[in-house]
Amino acid sequence: MRIGMILDKTFPPDPRVENEAVSLIKSGHEVFLFCLKYSDSEKDEIISKIKVKRYKSNKFIYKLSALAYTFPFYSKIMAKKIEDFLTRNQIQAIHIHDIQIAEAVFKANKTKKLPVVLDLHENRPEIMKYYPHLQRFPGKCLISVNRWKQKERLFIKKASNVLVVTQEAKKAITDTVEIAPEKICVVPNTVRKSFYQKTTIKPEITEKLKNNFILLYIGDTGLRRGLLTAIDGIAILKDKIKNIKLVIVGSNASDDIILKNRVAELKISDFVVFEGWQNETTFQSYITASHICISPLHKNKHHNTTYANKVFQYMSLGKPLLVSDATAQKNIVQKANAGLVHTAEDCLDFSEKVIALYKNPQLAAQLGAHGRAFVTHEFYWEKTSKKLIDLYSNLSK
Repeated sequence: MRIGMILDKTFPPDPRVENEAVSLIKSGHEVFLFCLKYSDSEKDEIISKIKVKRYKSNKFIYKLSALAYTFPFYSKIMAKKIEDFLTRNQIQAIHIHDIQIAEAVFKANKTKKLPVVLDLHENRPEIMKYYPHLQRFPGKCLISVNRWKQKERLFIKKASNVLVVTQEAKKAITDTVEIAPEKICVVPNTVRKSFYQKTTIKPEITEKLKNNFILLYIGDTGLRRGLLTAIDGIAILKDKIKNIKLVIVGSNASDDIILKNRVAELKISDFVVFEGWQNETTFQSYITASHICISPLHKNKHHNTTYANKVFQYMSLGKPLLVSDATAQKNIVQKANAGLVHTAEDCLDFSEKVIALYKNPQLAAQLGAHGRAFVTHEFYWEKTSKKLIDLYSNLSK
């Protein structure tokens, strides 16, 4: 089939979009990707055999996108561009990445009536509650999370098929929307084999960390990711594990200052390292140099139904995990027997679990080995994406 993927931002990067497109291409489909550009210098091109078609946008349209389900302007503007994309490329099936642009797609598809796959990368209405611009005027008044929830339910019903990232996300939908469960396909954000089979270690990273007991966090450092729990935990642990160090690889423009202020307030700057955002090519080195890899997410309706991709990166390289009891990640870590679980936002429980792994290196090694086996035998992209391939095989019939 000639599949038209719709993305309401620039490309690359977007690992889920690229992974899905590449897998569909390898199974015999053609994939055309509608995405945005903000300068004339950005041209259409082919990336990993994906035919990338870039449509002009601007800052005004970008701001309108936040109001997509308050006013109709964004959807009307984008619908015209998407209709052009569908017609020019003779698209036979549409794949929507997330709900922000979904209404525009359904408008553009009104007369064509092509099959539509709605790919819900996350629980967008729930995660919106934590966006800074929704915490203050005028966003707080103009953007209704309930309206976004209503739209999401409508799009789920209108789509031919729905993709989600976890079984928990599927259950959340079937509990609230009248929909046949077989219409929903679970395609998790797992790692490709190449991540753990073709490791490139950077000695300058492993060397500088080699004399410490390393707790590693990779990813966005927004407060809802739970790093204040880890930082407060370090304040407890520093007197019990003399060479402990929390290494944070990632950043968040608005929240990093809060994390750094907490470190200063607790006088633990010798025990916490902010590496900032690093290229993904460094992740294998940081993980290899670590002793425990963490994901201390807060519990909420979004985190309870999604995985952080880093969890599988950690597992694939055989490291024991310490994760919060956010439902989806707790379930997968316990299923794999790949680590310990602490109560979300509880620094005392966090620190006790760290000590348990520190004092029992044999347990830590066993948990790491279980995680590696789980990923390499069951939970890698080339295997978990088979449901996506089967979905499009059925559509093409």
